[in-house]
Amino acid sequence: MPKILIVDDDPSFGLMLKKFLEKKGFEANEVLTGKSCLEKMAEESFDLALLDFRLPDMDGLDLLKAIRQKNIQIPIILMTSYANIRTAVKAIQMGAFEYLVKPINPDETLLLIKQALNQPKETKKSEAPETDKGSAEKSKPVSKGGIKFIEGISNESTEVIKYIDLVAPTSLSVIILGESGTGKEYVSRMIHQKSKRADKPFIAIDCGALSEELAGSELFGHLKGSFTGAVTDKTGQFQAANGGTLFLDEIGNLSYEVQVKLLRAIQEGMVRKIGSNKDEAVDVRIIAATNEELSDAAKRGDFREDLYHRLNEFKIEVSPLRKRKEDIQVFADHFLAQSNNELDKKIKGFTPEVKKYFQEYSWPGNLREFKNIVRRAVLLSTGDYIGQESLPEEITNPIVEDSFDEGTPQSSSSVSTNNLKEMIEKNERETIVRTLEQVKYNKSKAARILNIDRKTLYNKLKQYGIDA
Repeated sequence: MPKILIVDDDPSFGLMLKKFLEKKGFEANEVLTGKSCLEKMAEESFDLALLDFRLPDMDGLDLLKAIRQKNIQIPIILMTSYANIRTAVKAIQMGAFEYLVKPINPDETLLLIKQALNQPKETKKSEAPETDKGSAEKSKPVSKGGIKFIEGISNESTEVIKYIDLVAPTSLSVIILGESGTGKEYVSRMIHQKSKRADKPFIAIDCGALSEELAGSELFGHLKGSFTGAVTDKTGQFQAANGGTLFLDEIGNLSYEVQVKLLRAIQEGMVRKIGSNKDEAVDVRIIAATNEELSDAAKRGDFREDLYHRLNEFKIEVSPLRKRKEDIQVFADHFLAQSNNELDKKIKGFTPEVKKYFQEYSWPGNLREFKNIVRRAVLLSTGDYIGQESLPEEITNPIVEDSFDEGTPQSSSSVSTNNLKEMIEKNERETIVRTLEQVKYNKSKAARILNIDRKTLYNKLKQYGIDA
């Protein structure tokens, strides 16, 4: 019987979810805080955890990081509101299996739990989905090595495909730049599948999910007894990917010490396990991804400049979905086909009204959010076509956090023109949101532009309920 831990500070919700899971054949436990979650996991083993993003002592990302630092590798599903979609996508980058939007749908929750429990232990899901057997007619599947991908039709997508075709046959290292959820791993897999290494391993690593203590071991391996907890020899991912491609997602999160070892591995083709005095030769192509410009991080001293130049032999930038409007219907049809197949339904399409909402929405979570919304709509729909009633209010009536248009974001809430305090706070909030969007949510850079320190910025984010 699979054992699930529920972490939510609402006792009534936790109890309701616990009873629901028990009726479905699971053993469920509930705790109210992040601290009690860590204590419970230290005492007992679980097969899966459901984490609420808003906890009284820490947020879901901090708890997720703490769990991974303890090397607890169970699937984790984050429960959040639509106001925190960007944060939920970031949780995926940090190693969460998926996210659920509150109020949760029982069928969707059960489906995700079963998928998480049935996934292969070492498999990491890509941000941009590969096609299933029922892809839509408008989509253009690309297949090589038995793996199919979906392409967009916008100028931005066409340019990315052109760059992939250009760089794939070479041995150049590649940096893929783009927001979370835009499909950076998807691009890296296409490069690998179109390269001469296609029949060799492709291994993806979330650098953001690696603690400083475990990063060196994960990348390069270790010998038994080399540090506390090293009870067996471990093969690093460089050795496992030998002859193939290593995809390093969110590479900017690696510590300085690991960056030094990574540079040596790339330049010399040699790695050394922790605790060993013997070098091992490896032949690995590196594809790195980041949601911030590494050249800026290098200038600040947050990333080694020599490593940046070694990685930056070729760069591909993946545009956010809001800038690829022509692709929206292609992916909508594709996700519909996937969801029909997954949920054993036969939804034929979308009403014109829903198509209009899709075009007008800003998609802060990009392709991952799009896929989740379509799947949820398929689950909820009872007719032949998905209508407005199956969409979340955040799409049919978007709030200010979802505004990504150039210029000043427009709030849907009204502020009295006679209330000076409210006007100042409204303008301050919008300025912070706009600045964060301009610097792609790099808080250090945003603080410098706003001429405040990071602590003040964090206080403002909390004050105005901005998730960044």
